[in-house]
Amino acid sequence: MTNIVTYIDCGFVAYKPTWEYQERLLQEGAKLKLSYPRNTAPHDIPTQHYLLFCEHNHVFTLGKGGDAANLRISEAECAEKGIEYFHINRGGDITYHGKGQITGYPIFDLEKFKPDIHWYMRTMEEVFIQLIAEYGLKGERLAGFSGVWLHTETDFPKKICAMGVRCSRWITMHGFAFNVNTDLSYFDYIVPCGLEGKGVTSLQQALGREIDLQEVKAKLKTHFMREFGISEMVDAVSSL
Repeated sequence: MTNIVTYIDCGFVAYKPTWEYQERLLQEGAKLKLSYPRNTAPHDIPTQHYLLFCEHNHVFTLGKGGDAANLRISEAECAEKGIEYFHINRGGDITYHGKGQITGYPIFDLEKFKPDIHWYMRTMEEVFIQLIAEYGLKGERLAGFSGVWLHTETDFPKKICAMGVRCSRWITMHGFAFNVNTDLSYFDYIVPCGLEGKGVTSLQQALGREIDLQEVKAKLKTHFMREFGISEMVDAVSSL
């Protein structure tokens, strides 16, 4: 099946309008699917796929099944430090987004790829495993946990890419947070992903140098196309 994805580099943007934009795109796709008879083959429904890349202001997001106790400071302290805090509708626990991190939101209709959330998550992990291999790093999966990790052979594995998604009528939203030049000190205010005894890292920390964010985005697009079998990625201008 031929899949064309609209790619939007949203740049530096606040979290809430991006969340609302994702929701709108998902609902538009779901509404379109519902407008067709139930027995319509997926390839006969012209669903649009999107891939959004963003940098956010300082923000903590807590997934629907997350534990609010994993926020180590109060919401009032968050406000004092200029950190937004949202309870959101993705899977997973608490994480941080901020400058120097690529936060990505694939809005994919998995019926056009493969209607399998496990496959989707493992394929997205593979995107980042292949990406960081270009920088001479060995990214790995950690049994029982989503995302991509470094140093899994040690007692203190470090997550470099966190993932959490929502899926409705096989259309995805939310996605990944990849630490490139991220200020990791903000993770001290949370139990990242609700996991005690595990750490976080970034491409910058692992390589000992600052990385060009646009270079990483370009490589990411290539690996998304390869791993998901995307035939074409069309650039579009952000409306955020």
